[in-house]
Amino acid sequence: MIMRSGNEPLTARSALRLRFWLSVWGLLWAVGGTVVFAFVGSVGWATACGVLALVVLTDLLLVVRHIRQGPHYQPGPDIPPYAPDRRRPPPPRP
Repeated sequence: MIMRSGNEPLTARSALRLRFWLSVWGLLWAVGGTVVFAFVGSVGWATACGVLALVVLTDLLLVVRHIRQGPHYQPGPDIPPYAPDRRRPPPPRP
């Protein structure tokens, strides 16, 4: 088991592949909901699903961009490349 280092906001990484597939799944449902509600004539729900589809599509495009940037994606020039925490030694393995 790995102990927490206390600097997770600086070294946290997102499971981008999982986010990608969840976004694809959400996009399919949102587009499907838009089509179904538009066909039934429920304009309010169709609009809500359409807006949700746009939000999910935006997230999907950002996730694809981060995946293409590779494993050393950095949110800004002032953030070091995932430096390990050297304040404490790693816990002993049993």
